[in-house]
Amino acid sequence: MTSIATSTWELVFWEHCGETHVAALGPETAASSAEVPDGSRSFGITFAHGASMVHLPTARLVNTAVKSPWAGDRSFVLAGHEWAMPGFDSAEQFVARLVREGIVVRDPLVDEVVAGGAAEVGTRSVQRRVAAATGLTQGAIRQIERARQAAVLLGEDVPPGEVVHRLGYYDQPHLARSLARFIGRTATELRQPEADAQPLSLLYKTGELGDS
Repeated sequence: MTSIATSTWELVFWEHCGETHVAALGPETAASSAEVPDGSRSFGITFAHGASMVHLPTARLVNTAVKSPWAGDRSFVLAGHEWAMPGFDSAEQFVARLVREGIVVRDPLVDEVVAGGAAEVGTRSVQRRVAAATGLTQGAIRQIERARQAAVLLGEDVPPGEVVHRLGYYDQPHLARSLARFIGRTATELRQPEADAQPLSLLYKTGELGDS
């Protein structure tokens, strides 16, 4: 599949040929191709901006993944401890336990400023905290999220010119460059996907973004 850029990290659990795997996947700053083996099953937990693991800073995960040293059918190792394998119904409880145990911490300022809120600290302090929590700059996060939102709108058959206007791109060539880098598709390919095209990794609607 085509793995589109993302500004957040996630824990991914997958099973293939009877083996279970767990990995922390970091933010991805460009679209890429990812193999999806036939017969595999996967499940992921995406963490909000500002959340990070103490033992594995998000900056170390950018454009890479770190696998658990051991994973079985019922449990896996994370941060030197064994954890029960979560599922769709127990994901929230699993994350809550990670927070209680101090494995995952959160800087609420980061989530607030990424969403467009105003910070009560200086610009340099905000930049340091965003970079520490996400591994990315505010500008990179906004570019990625804007491209993802553009892809969603184009997939809903919104004309490229309207997407440019709504999301604050300079012009259609600016939009085209952003899509090529972060989504790996052209506007036409998103509006009129070919039957044999690689599937895209999950796209979801994001909040409205202002001009960058």
